[in-house]
Amino acid sequence: MESPSDSGSRVETAADATIRWLIVAVEYLIIASLLLVSGIVLVRTLVNFLSNWSAFPQTVVAAIDGILVVIILLDIAHTVFGHLRASVFPVRPFLVIGILAGVRDILSASAHLTLSGPLTQIDFNDTLISLGVGVGVVVVLLLGLLVLRFSALRDDQISD
Repeated sequence: MESPSDSGSRVETAADATIRWLIVAVEYLIIASLLLVSGIVLVRTLVNFLSNWSAFPQTVVAAIDGILVVIILLDIAHTVFGHLRASVFPVRPFLVIGILAGVRDILSASAHLTLSGPLTQIDFNDTLISLGVGVGVVVVLLLGLLVLRFSALRDDQISD
């Protein structure tokens, strides 16, 4: 005969399985949503680029910005999908995504400085602050990648 604790563990197991299934379903919905948004951003970026030849320098910057957004979204989708397959949460891809986002911000701010014509002192200062923050973020994230790389080397050396 079953004890009350046996039936309770079966309920917990069924509940755990249901919750895990829901989490996986939501993660797959997130991946599908990221792919959909990436596709829409890419198509809109190309349409805007090809339809605005009169403002070529601005459209080139906007196209690069849009393509970088698509790359960032695809990297996020790839990382989430890798998490689903491996059941681990990788840090390195998110550092790379952060670096890409920082580079995108740097490019956007420098294009703003170059192409927008004369700026007020406040706009100029804001753009310089944005550039400085973007460079700082990229440097810190690159240092994080470096630390991961060297810590992985040490782990390999220790296990040998």
